[in-house]
Amino acid sequence: MDFGARDSISQAPPSILTRMSSTAHSNPADFVEEFILIEDEPIRKGGEGTVVNPRMEQLRAAVELTGEAVRVASITALELATESAHFMGVVGRKGELRNPFEHLDAVIWEEAEVPDEMLQAAYAYCEELTKREAGNFYHSFKYLPKEKKQAICAYYAFCRRADDIADGDYRDVFPGGLGVKDPEAIAYRRELEELALSKPVIERSEFEDKLAQLFFFRKKLSTAYSDDFSSTDPIFMALKDTIQRYDIPRELLDDMISGMEDDLFTNRYRTFEELYSYCYRVASTVGLICIEIYSYNSPVARDFAEAWGIFMQLTNIIRDVAEDAERGRIYLPLDDLERFGISEEDVLSGRELLNHPGWKPYVKEYCKRLKTYKEKAFKLLPLLPKNSRYSPAAMSAFYSSILRRIEKSGGDVFTERIKLSKAEKLTLAAGVYLRHRFFSF
Repeated sequence: MDFGARDSISQAPPSILTRMSSTAHSNPADFVEEFILIEDEPIRKGGEGTVVNPRMEQLRAAVELTGEAVRVASITALELATESAHFMGVVGRKGELRNPFEHLDAVIWEEAEVPDEMLQAAYAYCEELTKREAGNFYHSFKYLPKEKKQAICAYYAFCRRADDIADGDYRDVFPGGLGVKDPEAIAYRRELEELALSKPVIERSEFEDKLAQLFFFRKKLSTAYSDDFSSTDPIFMALKDTIQRYDIPRELLDDMISGMEDDLFTNRYRTFEELYSYCYRVASTVGLICIEIYSYNSPVARDFAEAWGIFMQLTNIIRDVAEDAERGRIYLPLDDLERFGISEEDVLSGRELLNHPGWKPYVKEYCKRLKTYKEKAFKLLPLLPKNSRYSPAAMSAFYSSILRRIEKSGGDVFTERIKLSKAEKLTLAAGVYLRHRFFSF
């Protein structure tokens, strides 16, 4: 599937670095010297984002699984047949989600081709994870053609795990890895901190642990773009097949991980443009990858997919103001808040913010801006094939309903979390299904 040039997915230049060989490093410090800056051209994330640090981008893009790791921690088809002839299911005896390859003590499947039974087990794992972690999203996925549903679930699983590492207590396992003590992970962290010019916004040991996990998560991603080997992590095994089928650019997946890393350094945004860059990484990239799987019939669909991600993420941000404040985070742009006389302390006060005279006017303006992205997002739907249209239409309908409730409440996102009941979701979903599967053009 190829609908024209993808170089314009973002406004960043196609490439700003040349990679050296992926052999192992004799000196951990060599990791940060393994790329050559070609040009310091300004790079933006999304059409309205701020310029980002090109050296941070190249540092992140240079993360690869080394050749030595492939040789030392790999398993071949012959070894697999000798060690174990069967795979465990993805659901355990007590109903828990299980890695079908947990008995493989190796990072890499060192064969050009992955046996179909392994690939199907990997996809089954991703689908089961999606069912458990994202019931609403899975409902919108299940009407896709089988191949596309599998691909979307693989991609969702990738996003879910990245978010669980950065914002939860999930611990990603890298067989044979040294975690926070790994020399490469340490070198990466030190360079990233220096370039970020800011201190972590979470406790130091937690920061080092999460950043090391994301570093190895990015290494696993590099295997999905290798012609010679695959990860034995079922998410990345399925993701690699998805990437190959739909020709998904690595930059978009790297950006997702970068957004999770940014959350470790940043808990305030001064301008809307700064927030936009963050939203692009963690949400617009989702839209841009989803439409590669859905397929689309015009390059302008990429602009609408970017707006789709911004619409949903901005909705999440205003809905979750109270929860974020409890964690010491404020995603609402400080410059905009200050125009309405709202301080950081006001936001962190929680429910007391409802009594601030500037809050309702601020929410009104925020939602007005949000709706401009919503309008662009809905323009995406006619550009998608009918058999793919229901999925983004249902998600957009859910978020539109949440936005209406936020507006109707005057920004009261403190009394209770705004969400849809099961009956409301089913009613919305039914209407969307009829409209976009049978009556839309």
